[in-house]
Amino acid sequence: MSATADHAETSPAVRLGFQPEQVVQEIGYDDDVDQELREAIEQVIGTDLVDEDYDDVADAVVLWFRDEDGDLTDVLVDATTYIEEGGSILLLTPKTGRDGYVEPSDISEAATTAGLSASKSVSVGKDWSGSRLVTPKAAKSKR
Repeated sequence: MSATADHAETSPAVRLGFQPEQVVQEIGYDDDVDQELREAIEQVIGTDLVDEDYDDVADAVVLWFRDEDGDLTDVLVDATTYIEEGGSILLLTPKTGRDGYVEPSDISEAATTAGLSASKSVSVGKDWSGSRLVTPKAAKSKR
């Protein structure tokens, strides 16, 4: 296996389930996002992330959310309208102690209310934690 393949295997974007040629929509972009993670996702999918103005259906959504960004349940419900059936939402929230931190119980409650289930939680950088959320139908199809 080459060094490049080894690097791809350990890429946070690969661990989070992103795949080549996916259309990934980014919501909640601001100056504080993790640029390295964004670049890693773009490297895996082979194109730029599309922004909130994208008017077609995406394979996945990257959602940057901070406590002051409003109601998480509403934001998650809105995000599900942007993805293909079986698509996933990568919810990125500031880590404990960072401005905008969101309690894990709030994430779990909002995801459940929005009809999503958490399939994976990971540290994705020094300032951000990620939760991979999927529709129940997508979760069942993986069995």
